[in-house]
Parts: sequence; structure tokens; C-alpha cells
Amino acid sequence: MSRKAATVALTALAPISWGSTYFVTTEFLPPDRPLFTGLMRALPAGLLLLSLTRKLPRGAWWWKSAVLGALNIGAFFPLLFLAAYRLPGGVAAVVGSAGPLFVVGLAALLLGDRPTVRGLLTAIAAAFGVSLVVLKAGAAFDTVGVVAGLLSSLSMSAGTVLTKRWGRPEGVGALALTGWQLTSGGLVLLPVALLVEGAPPALSGVNLAGYAYLAFGNTAISYFLWFRGIERLSASSVTLLGPLSPITAAVIGWAALGQALGPVQLLGMVIAFGATLAGQLQPRARAAAAGSFSSAEKKGQEVSMDLESAAVRR
Repeated sequence: MSRKAATVALTALAPISWGSTYFVTTEFLPPDRPLFTGLMRALPAGLLLLSLTRKLPRGAWWWKSAVLGALNIGAFFPLLFLAAYRLPGGVAAVVGSAGPLFVVGLAALLLGDRPTVRGLLTAIAAAFGVSLVVLKAGAAFDTVGVVAGLLSSLSMSAGTVLTKRWGRPEGVGALALTGWQLTSGGLVLLPVALLVEGAPPALSGVNLAGYAYLAFGNTAISYFLWFRGIERLSASSVTLLGPLSPITAAVIGWAALGQALGPVQLLGMVIAFGATLAGQLQPRARAAAAGSFSSAEKKGQEVSMDLESAAVRR
């Protein structure tokens, strides 16, 4: 297995894990506590990673971490939950599948990645496949819910592209950067959850087990793999792994909850999965160019580091 294929496979574990969120939430957690659930996912995971890495942001990374944490966690979770409450699950998933299209536009604006016909068609095919998997006949639309869903998708897409643009500071690993974002995002959620939902509910052992899974497996590990993938892959490649989440949710619903999967849903899975695979393929010419640029960039970085070292010695 090539290095890129291994990176794609590890990154794909993040949306696959997120596909289990609905099952865990409905079967293990107290009802009607979406913001508290978001808080319990983000803040404990962030504090754990901070304690393991023992690194805090410095300089501009204080505000960069706050921005990324707000986009990827603090704003994303409340908007996502608002959409989920105002819309049927299938409609919310379809609205959320607009993420690859947002990333194409934002990557062109912020990263200078010129959108291609292939990239646009792949993003559209992914959204269409997801719609076949989750959208049911007679699904109702709610304006507030649709707007919230689109804004949640835009928030996560902006966080993905900015994470790619800013990278991470020298000497700081992806684990520490993940901890910064989860902690800052959790701190954004804390007052919102208390104001909207009040004091935390009484928790049973089953609830605690569900929250432990969401915080550590579904969030700490998954977001680490996601941000690591953003660093090593293109923004569009990473976001086109997103359809794996509703596909996983549909499979879990069929296997664990007895939800039916008909021919239309299976066709949608094939289309969405095909779009996901297509999003990981890179034309040879572009890959060769990227390789040469990467080599030149690496040499430039080495020269820059030598100059910085000389400046420090002075």
C-alpha cells in the first residue's frame, strides 16, 4: 500500500466513525440534549489531548486555534444540531453533503486551487448519491433548518480549508493542534449549552459509556486523523471522504436498528462511494507537478530554516 493510500484509509476512519454518532446518540444518550452532547464530545477530548501533548499555542496561533475551533467545532455543532432538529434526518444529510462544493469554492479563493470540471462533477455526484441513500419521499423542508444545515456545512468547509492554508507551527504535531481546536471549540459550546439547555442532566452508566465513546473514539481520535489527513492530502480529497459518514449511518441503521435498505439506497451508496474514490484520484500530470513543487518547497523551507538559524545565532 502506498503512503497516500494509507493516509486516505486512515483519514477515512474519521467520517466512518462519525457515521456511528446517530446510533450512539439515540441508543446510549439522554434525549433532547444536543448541545450538551456536543460539549461532551469536544471539551473532554480537547483537554485530554492537551494533557498528553503539554503544548499550548504561541503568538498568532492563539487566535488561529480559536478561529479553527469555532469553525470546526463551536459553530459547526450547534448549527448541525439545529438543522437535525428542524429537518428530517435525510434532508439534513443531503444539505450537509454540499460540503465538497463549498470546499471547491473556498480552496479556489484561499488556496489558489483552480476548480476543475472533474472536481465539480465528483462533488455533485457525491451529493446525489447521499440523497439517494437518505432522502425519503415526502420529506419536509424548513427554511431555518436548511439555512442552518448549509451554514454548518460552510463552517466545517471553511475550517477544513483554513486548516490546510495555515498548516501548523514548527515543532507542533497534529495531535497538539487537534487538542487546541477541540478545547477552544468546547469552550465556545460551554456557555451556549448552559444558556439553552440548562444544567447537565443526571447520567447513567450507559450514558457515561456513550459519552466516553463520543469524546475519545468519535472525536479525539477521529478529529486527529481528519486534521492529519488535511495536512497530507488536498482539501477536496479530504472533504470527498465525507459521504462515508451517511453511508456508515445507513449500514448501522440496517444492521443494528432493522432499517430497510432498498435498491435505491444501495444505488446511492454505490454512487456516493464511487465519487469518494474518484475524489482520491489525481491526474498524473498534476501529481507530477505537485511532486516537483513539493520538492522545491522543501528545499526552500530548508534554506529558510538555515537563514532563521543564522539569524538566531546572531
